[in-house]
Amino acid sequence: MAAAFGIPGPVSNGIVKSTNLPWVIDEKILIKKTGISRIKLMNDLAATANSLPILASDEIINIKTGNPPENPERYVVLAPGTGLGQSFLIHHDGKTIVIPSEGGHADFAPTNEIEAELYQYLLKKYGHVSFERIISGSGLPNIFDFLVEIRKEIPEKETIEKMKTNDRAAVISEMALSKKDKVCEETLDLFISILGTHAGNLALTFLADGGVYLAGGIPFKILPKLRDGIFTKSFLNKGRMKSVLYPIPVNVITNSQAALKGAAKVAFEINKQQ
Repeated sequence: MAAAFGIPGPVSNGIVKSTNLPWVIDEKILIKKTGISRIKLMNDLAATANSLPILASDEIINIKTGNPPENPERYVVLAPGTGLGQSFLIHHDGKTIVIPSEGGHADFAPTNEIEAELYQYLLKKYGHVSFERIISGSGLPNIFDFLVEIRKEIPEKETIEKMKTNDRAAVISEMALSKKDKVCEETLDLFISILGTHAGNLALTFLADGGVYLAGGIPFKILPKLRDGIFTKSFLNKGRMKSVLYPIPVNVITNSQAALKGAAKVAFEINKQQ
């Protein structure tokens, strides 16, 4: 019998300390506690990447068309949710290799004046500015606060009232998508622009000829905004390298259980080896 689990955090020697939760999980301890003979712990985004080969067509929505080769080899998974996860998949000669990553914590680099102002604001607040501070569930309120505190923009009273009792990121998305609050709209536009920039960075870095897949709790909820051109414009904004990114498609994974599906695939493969 075998089992596999996707955990949010880096895995080292079969042990993972969750990034945003006070969990420490050990494969050997789990084996003793459960009686399962083989257990594999992996980063949750590695689990999601493992699901790519078995996702059904109705579990994927395309937001940027491309022209991938007949047999693509390299894929990127990027997941803004509670945090910002990412991973990579290589498929070559019938073999699939998933590469975990903690690149969501890599340094954010602004690409225009307003992003530079946002960077300075967050630098004073946190001392280090990663992409996760911006393109995640906590990132949306960070952008909103920047626009209010530094740019002196005034949100609608309805927004402020809703934020007293509801998740701030959800309120921002709701008010932006319904076009009820200009500050929320600008917040979401900036979020999507920076998400597109980071997705393009990863696609260029990894030469992801198979495409970029957006997972996590946020992309599917903001799908109309991802399709309105801001994301693609930032994705392609790579100067002379723009032509490299044109053929790379970008898709949104609609299955919220994709990580579970990928972990099940890994467990099945381990079980076959016994």
